[in-house]
Amino acid sequence: MRELTPLTVEDRVSLLVNGLSGERDHRPVCKLFSPDASATWLLTECDIDEPDRLFGLCDLGLGAPELGFVSLQEIMEVRGRLGLPVERDQHFIADKPLSEYVAEARAAGRITV
Repeated sequence: MRELTPLTVEDRVSLLVNGLSGERDHRPVCKLFSPDASATWLLTECDIDEPDRLFGLCDLGLGAPELGFVSLQEIMEVRGRLGLPVERDQHFIADKPLSEYVAEARAAGRITV
């Protein structure tokens, strides 16, 4: 049985709309995180041909946040010390474009929101 995704229907629609857009510096649609590990993702769009292939800022807690594509299925397999699944930060509201989050994360060595 496939595990439920933390993404809402609204998230999926926004990720797809951004993927279809000609713009390249969107505000993140959502923030996913592992509650018992140091991994965090700020996601802005999806690949329109592969909707589970997401784009954003990815921080696996290794001190080197990266900008790029990630598989939603791979995110869903991430577990920390307690074996807890990845969650969606329900309180996160993006207040700037992804490029600003990238600059802050690179300076700090991690996503700071």
